[in-house]
Amino acid sequence: MSLHQLSTPASAGRWPHVIYNEEVMREVFGIEDVAIPLQDKVDLLHALSETGLKRLTLGAFVSPRFVPQMACFEELLRSFTPKSGVTYLSFIHNQKAKKQAEQHSPPLTVEEELCTLFIDICDIHQRRNVNRSIEQIMDFWPDQIQDAYSRGIRKASIGVASAWGSNFMGKFTQRYRLSYIEHQTRLIESFGLEVHEIGLHDSQSWCLPHEMEEDLKEIKRRWPKVKHFHVHMHNGRGMALPCIYAALKTLDPSDTLVIEGTLGGLGGGQYSGNGRAAGMAATEDVMHMLEGMGIPTGVDMNKLIACVWQLEKIIGRPSMGHVSKAGPRPASPSEYYDANLPGVESMEGVKHFMLGPKVYEKEAFSPWREPIAGPYYTESNAKHITD
Repeated sequence: MSLHQLSTPASAGRWPHVIYNEEVMREVFGIEDVAIPLQDKVDLLHALSETGLKRLTLGAFVSPRFVPQMACFEELLRSFTPKSGVTYLSFIHNQKAKKQAEQHSPPLTVEEELCTLFIDICDIHQRRNVNRSIEQIMDFWPDQIQDAYSRGIRKASIGVASAWGSNFMGKFTQRYRLSYIEHQTRLIESFGLEVHEIGLHDSQSWCLPHEMEEDLKEIKRRWPKVKHFHVHMHNGRGMALPCIYAALKTLDPSDTLVIEGTLGGLGGGQYSGNGRAAGMAATEDVMHMLEGMGIPTGVDMNKLIACVWQLEKIIGRPSMGHVSKAGPRPASPSEYYDANLPGVESMEGVKHFMLGPKVYEKEAFSPWREPIAGPYYTESNAKHITD
């Protein structure tokens, strides 16, 4: 399996290995205006490829009848120029999609196949999403596993969606969600395969950080051989980033955590009732947090923020992330704000962190009587404060 990790044991210290999947091309353009020009998507994809992000999911082979925004997916694959060192992926949900992906490889990478069992434990959301009940999905699993085994596959990925609760059915208990992981695990092992990865998907924005921590601790206690975890967190109620942090804090350096998010925190849940408000963890916010925690990402934050602004122009409205608005924490004296920076109020004026004073020239005001100076701003004191 060719997975680009963002961390190493030496650099990450106490943290797990991190693999980050950028999902903007699928999650965002899968719910935004169908009339967005293909060239705008191609231009954004090229810009994203230059940020240092190593894994970009570009879309899915799905029927335009259900996701009309994906009607141009194959044309997109023919229209962009891949960058060496970047892995371009598609969402592969069945054998038909896998065969289509293979026909477009390259530029797509089709990674080592796992036998994948996945269930939305909200039966209402399951039916709204794929027109099949929980029972109908589960009834198909034995044939699916047998087919995978016959093709030489010995590892499996299992997962639950709407893991923590449902807008249609309310809050789910840990016992309820883990019962589906238990069922999947037993079924996989009964056919002679091993569970390689366990995924937790917050399809309807119900997770809270303490629940993520409690669940991962219990999962690791019950299935200690599993060292690969996957979180897909929608952010309709603002808890995606705190829950990702809880996952990072709970896992250890011998574990691997796959995180999915989107540029600008955009995205959606057509069938959850939250629409575009569902959003996801914002890639720029996740990268900023990882870097601050000592987990190197290899991402150029300025280039990433520029991509967010490019995306906002494409969709015609602000994104839902934060670092693209307030800027990253200034990391060195050359980046610190000037003590005599004028007062700035507008969202455009704040972009001075990348664009300089020209963005606030018409709005800035300086209420202080004389330039701000003092003993704290000497080189020796600055060193004492920041070291």
